[in-house]
Amino acid sequence: MDELGELKKLRKKLGLTQGELARRANVSQSLVAKIESGKIDPSYTNAKKIFETLSLLNKKNELSASDIMYKKIIFVSSRETLKQAILTMRKNNISQMPVLDDSKVVGYISESVLLDKLLEGDTQTIIGDVMETSPPILPPATSQGIVANLLKHFPFVLIEDKGRLVGIITKADLLKVAYK
Repeated sequence: MDELGELKKLRKKLGLTQGELARRANVSQSLVAKIESGKIDPSYTNAKKIFETLSLLNKKNELSASDIMYKKIIFVSSRETLKQAILTMRKNNISQMPVLDDSKVVGYISESVLLDKLLEGDTQTIIGDVMETSPPILPPATSQGIVANLLKHFPFVLIEDKGRLVGIITKADLLKVAYK
């Protein structure tokens, strides 16, 4: 079990002593010490207790989307021009933004799309003609892990509560909380 070799690292990451982990998992402290030192392989039942406890504690410590999100959402309409989008992005020092029509997310625009069109000498194209499909929209309680996985495929995710957009999370926002 590779996970057994990681037990000490996981325990320390959560700020637990061997005794605290043992108490929470309902096993002995000496069992935890022997597993960490590689002296014994625990029974399936004891290993399960320990790792379920670590998993539960890790989830309690994990942030949710509402803890990470930036509440000021800067957006553009699909009817605006690329030039207007570029000016908005420069003014706000951002590299992507959602496209909203009548308070509904219809897509997003990013620097790469704008740069491609700019290199063609085109700034009058309408955003709706070049925007990307809508980014993921998540509830505020979504875990940091799910947000991180989605950000591998999208430049940002939007947070919606009761049908109303309440926040945005970019890769930069996630990195800020990951390395405080």
